[in-house]
Amino acid sequence: MPSNNRRTVLVAAVIVGIGAISLVVVRGQAKKPMALTALDYIEIQQLVNKYSWAIDNCTNNGYDYADLFTADGAFIPSFEGKQLAPIQGRERLAAVSGGGTNGCKNVPWIVQGVRHLYANHVITPTADGATGVVDMLMIGLGGDPNKIEYDGYYEDTYVRTAQGWRFKQRVHNALLREGQRVTPAPKPAQ
Repeated sequence: MPSNNRRTVLVAAVIVGIGAISLVVVRGQAKKPMALTALDYIEIQQLVNKYSWAIDNCTNNGYDYADLFTADGAFIPSFEGKQLAPIQGRERLAAVSGGGTNGCKNVPWIVQGVRHLYANHVITPTADGATGVVDMLMIGLGGDPNKIEYDGYYEDTYVRTAQGWRFKQRVHNALLREGQRVTPAPKPAQ
C-alpha cells in the first residue's frame, strides 16, 4: 500500500476513534435516575407529612418546618403561574411558617384551626434525588372545621442528606391568596 493511502487510512481511523470516544463520553454524561428503595419512598412521604404537622402546629417555634429544607433550600409561593421571590434560610423559613421572630403568635391558619392535608402524592426518581407533585387541601378555613378547600398543589425537589430526605425546593402553586381564589397554573404532565 502506498504511503499516502496508509496515512489516509490512519487519519480516518483516528477520526472514527475520536468520534466513538466522544459519543461514549456524551452518553456517559447523561445521568440516569437513581434507584429509590421502598424506604426512600416512605421517608419522602414522611417528609411531606412532617411539613403539614410542623406548619399546622408551629412546632419548635417554626424551626421544625425550616429544618425540613436543605441549608440552601427554598419555599416558593406561586400565584396565577407567577413565582414570587424564594424564601430561603433557616430564619426566613421559620418566620414564614409563623415562628422565628414571629414567635408562633397570631398565625392566621393556626388561629382559624386550619389543617393542611396532602393527597395524590407522586414521587419520581431523578439523578440527584427525586421530584414530587402533591395536591393540598385545607380543612377549617374561616374557623369552620367542616369546610374543606383545595388550594392548588406543590412541585417538590427532594434530595437525600446526612439528616435524611429534605426539600431542595418546594413551589406552592396556590389557588387561594389571602382567602381569595386565584387562577391556577396548569399542572405539569406526569
